[in-house]
Amino acid sequence: EHAFLISSLARFASFSDSRDYSAPVNFISAGLRKAGAEEVVEEDSDEEEKPVKQEEFPKEFVPKKLKTGGNFKPSQKGFVGGIKSFMDFGSWERHTKGIGQKLLQKMGYVPGRGLGKNAQGIINPIEAKQRKGKGALGAYGSERTTQSLQDFPAVDSEEEAEEEFQKELSQWRKDPSGGKKKPKYAYKTVEELKAKGRIGKQLSAPQKELSQVKVIDMTGREQRVYYSYSQIGHKHNIPDDNPQQTLGKDSKPQAFALPELEHNLQLLIDLTEQEIIQNERQLQYERDMVVNLTHEIEKMSEVLLHEETAISNLSKVLETVEECERRMQPNCENPLALEECARIFETLQDQYYEEYRMSDRVDLAVAIVFPLVKDYFKNWDPLKDCTYWTEIITKWKSLLENDHLLSHGGQDLATDAFHRLMWEVWMPYVRTIITQWQPRNCGPMVDFLDSWAHIVPIWILDNALDQLIFPKLQKEVENWNPLTDTVPIHSWIHPWLPLMHSRLETLYSPIRNKLSSALQKWHPSDSSAKLILQPWKEVFTPGSWEAFMIKNIVPKLGMCLNELIINPHQQHMDPFYWVIDWEGMISLSSLVGLLEKHFFPKWLQVLCSWLSNSPNYEEITNWYLGWKSMLSDQVLAHPSIKDKFNEALDIMNRAVSSGVGGYMQPGARENIAYLTHTERRKDFQYEAMQERREAENMAQRGIGMAASSVPMNFKDLIQTKAEEHNIVFMPVIGKRYEGKQLYTFGRIVIYIDRGVVFVQGEKTWVPTSLQSLIDMAK
Repeated sequence: EHAFLISSLARFASFSDSRDYSAPVNFISAGLRKAGAEEVVEEDSDEEEKPVKQEEFPKEFVPKKLKTGGNFKPSQKGFVGGIKSFMDFGSWERHTKGIGQKLLQKMGYVPGRGLGKNAQGIINPIEAKQRKGKGALGAYGSERTTQSLQDFPAVDSEEEAEEEFQKELSQWRKDPSGGKKKPKYAYKTVEELKAKGRIGKQLSAPQKELSQVKVIDMTGREQRVYYSYSQIGHKHNIPDDNPQQTLGKDSKPQAFALPELEHNLQLLIDLTEQEIIQNERQLQYERDMVVNLTHEIEKMSEVLLHEETAISNLSKVLETVEECERRMQPNCENPLALEECARIFETLQDQYYEEYRMSDRVDLAVAIVFPLVKDYFKNWDPLKDCTYWTEIITKWKSLLENDHLLSHGGQDLATDAFHRLMWEVWMPYVRTIITQWQPRNCGPMVDFLDSWAHIVPIWILDNALDQLIFPKLQKEVENWNPLTDTVPIHSWIHPWLPLMHSRLETLYSPIRNKLSSALQKWHPSDSSAKLILQPWKEVFTPGSWEAFMIKNIVPKLGMCLNELIINPHQQHMDPFYWVIDWEGMISLSSLVGLLEKHFFPKWLQVLCSWLSNSPNYEEITNWYLGWKSMLSDQVLAHPSIKDKFNEALDIMNRAVSSGVGGYMQPGARENIAYLTHTERRKDFQYEAMQERREAENMAQRGIGMAASSVPMNFKDLIQTKAEEHNIVFMPVIGKRYEGKQLYTFGRIVIYIDRGVVFVQGEKTWVPTSLQSLIDMAK
């Protein structure tokens, strides 16, 4: 392309010659332009160009010499021979429109670099070869120069295309010799027929049906019948097997035409092809059968080897079992022991595991193991030796228990030998012992069942507890009298808790009823009631225990506090001690309610009367501190108790401020003020300490920022709900009801008691749900 561009530009520059420019434009062939040489120009004629030799041209078409002139300067004559700086490259385009430089740049040319794919350039300039005649490009053969053949030795693809075109073109020309064209034949090899047979064998079911359809071909001179669509394509296998043309006027009739013979030959060819294909398929079938039978032989050999090994192992297992049966006979000299039998079964399990698992272990154990176990348990007393033979039975559990069933699963005596062993051999001895057992002597029986709990199947143990133990306990509870029996009932009921758990809950109701009957005539001065009831606090549910205390104990304690006489000069503290001794047994709210109702009214009344009679304030201070020290920190931390003691301080402060009684003890006002300040500071320090402990507990539990948003109590839950619904929730300062802090929830006044919200009604406080409270606040 670059050579053609440069040659074109050279032709364009030749127009500057001093010729007649009114004449038609003539092009010259590309040629070498050397210094001092004449230019050769060929004139084109308007006639059609024909490939002629150079010496046949007339004289007027011989290239003439051109004079040097026009735009060419003498300095331009050296552009072929040497290499100039790229600054002068294409400088002659200033006399033109510069199309050459633009075309080079579009094709990727960079000024200052060489041409080519890798910008390698060339050392020698492009050579131009003069065409011989006036024919078109390529009419005289290849126009490649010696330099291009050296640099690009590849064969020109255009030359090959030209040769192929000439070859095909010659086929259309009529043979001048008039000779008869030789017929061409198509041959099929055996491998092609085999491949065709394999393809036909892979046809699907619909294709096979179509391959067997009868087809009548009437496209030729005569009717032909085919028995498959595939045979239609066979008639064109031979290229010259076309229908014969009809005879015209100038056509000659065929000298040799035997359609019957051709038809018979074609039939013989088709039969031969089908026979070859059928033989190939049969051969392939036989080969596949050989491979299949080889695999079957290998598989059967493996099965035979496995069966021989299994027969050998079963023979050894059978010999071992027969030896055990022989030694089980009564008159045998070497009788079989239980330990030795366990070792034999263990050997069978280790060495012949598959055969042992496949065997009927239930029948085998019934015949051999059961008699031996019965002999060992003949003289067994479970209450005296509860761990008797637990080790050997544990070993038999691993030998006889079915792996496909859970060891503590449901009842399955037909498939599990160990379950049957425990049910038929172990359970009868246990049943006999339990029927003779006294429930109040629970220690040996509990130890026995606890030591066997991990060995005995669960359903057998449950059967023993439900059908044997529980009826005995129920009957004994019915006969129990808390007023006459010297043995506490918890001593023979509570040991069964680890084994029986919730089964004992049905016994708790009659026990509480009998205890309630026994407490009807009880007085708090009798401390035995606390000893009897204390073990049941963790056994009864919290609700049932609280109800029992409120019904039977709290009223008695209230009566005891009513009988208490508060006398600062001669105080009897026994009734108060009887009540305080029940702290921990009754709930804190119940104890605080007793003190608020039966103690503090009398105590405050005594304080007021004492202050009105010219008292000794130091004695009053000691009396105040003495009563406060009688209560525990949990009771003192209750808001109601705090309010009562703060009320007493307020009464003392008013007394010393008003000067009641005329005579005022020196320093009394200061002492009372100091006492008040000290007590208030203690309360504040106690509350701060409680908050610190709660914070430490939360930190130890690992409650982070995400968990801190979870409400820790009912109050926090109400506060969270109030924040979600934009409702103001805050305590009412200085306002309480029955010792409970009052809160405002929107415009509603509430208080919280034991996780229940109470809303202030017209006459009383009404409990309500949290959602109803939110609806009322909105």
